[in-house]
Amino acid sequence: MKNISVIELFAGVGGFRIGLERVNSKRKNNFYQTIWSNQWEPATKTQHASRTYKRVFGEDNHVNEDIALVKSSEIPVHDMLVGGFPCQDYSVARSLNQAVGIEGKKGVLWWQIERIIREKGENKPKILFLENVDRLIISPASQRGRDFAIILQSLSNLGYAVEWRIINAADYGMPQRRRRTYMLGYLKDSSIYDSIKDPMDWILKDGVFASAFPVKQKEHGIYNEPSIIKQSPGDDLADISESFNKKNKIRPFSSCGIMIEGKYWTLPVEPDYHGSYTLLKDVLVRGDDRKYISDSFYINDKDLPQWEYLKGSKHEERKTKDGYTFTYSEGSMPFPDPIDKPSRTIITSEGGPSPSRFKHVICDPSDGKLRRLIPLELERLDMFPDNHTLGETDTKRAFFMGNALVCGIVTAVGEELEKRLI
Repeated sequence: MKNISVIELFAGVGGFRIGLERVNSKRKNNFYQTIWSNQWEPATKTQHASRTYKRVFGEDNHVNEDIALVKSSEIPVHDMLVGGFPCQDYSVARSLNQAVGIEGKKGVLWWQIERIIREKGENKPKILFLENVDRLIISPASQRGRDFAIILQSLSNLGYAVEWRIINAADYGMPQRRRRTYMLGYLKDSSIYDSIKDPMDWILKDGVFASAFPVKQKEHGIYNEPSIIKQSPGDDLADISESFNKKNKIRPFSSCGIMIEGKYWTLPVEPDYHGSYTLLKDVLVRGDDRKYISDSFYINDKDLPQWEYLKGSKHEERKTKDGYTFTYSEGSMPFPDPIDKPSRTIITSEGGPSPSRFKHVICDPSDGKLRRLIPLELERLDMFPDNHTLGETDTKRAFFMGNALVCGIVTAVGEELEKRLI
């Protein structure tokens, strides 16, 4: 195969594209070609992320429109579909007349991925590469794993085998502790699908994730027998939605696994990494790049007590709006953040000068002052190119990085996929 044509859904500012294009630059080829992309932010007039995407990659074949309004016939035929879809309630319901099957909950964007794949028919992509939060495999609390079961079974219905891994980027030498669920889907009769011989071997050593991010079994929790998603052969997605793990006694999906034709093998693993590590101190700006640190990033004396309070431990009486009194407790957080470790997870509220428990604050080794991280440093924590989001406000740039993935994960997976597809 000379190259892989890619479409990027829920593109944000292009994390998947950046990661795959780095494979091209390393190999000095154009193996991955992003031929179409979509980014739409609801309930906002200015489409900031889409504007950044177009500034970096150009406007050709980029659609800034609600994906639910985009006809699948308007999306070019492609080899690979990638996207970090939003974490939502994936429950499904039968239609009122029971005649047209099942419907995904309105507004849930997973069903747009499913729709595009299904409507492509014989031209559906050979490979899927998807990302979501780590709690996907255990949600909702009332039926642990139900949402993930629905996703896996819907992909099985479409003809895919799916392997998944929860990966913490920092466990493999990257500069941020960011745990995310990654999924790879392989269409039946494709070269990778046909290469899956023993599911357990695939999970532990032969699979794409196992090769890109080596693991070893945890001492306890080794499962060799497959489980099934459907409770009975005639179940459809609505049945799964209503009944999967209804008694809520176990967590059916562990941190890695594989699903083939509705059967899944899963087990807990731990990283087996022996390479170098990038730490928070390694991404801090130096020299001429310090010009990007404006006064607003430094913690002033007036706000310091509030920062210390929010970061500190608490055991205090509070009242609800209804007058109910309760005791609120939480532990302390390091203040300032240690720079000799990978950073904590960036969240979308990282930007802005107001004191916060969750924003990063460091003691700048260059001047000894307390300050927040600047957008350039946040980009480096997600392994984006420097100033990838330049042109938007500092707060919006921080929001982008809180929404993004760590591009290094995509590059490592992309390199392993390329070995198997050339």
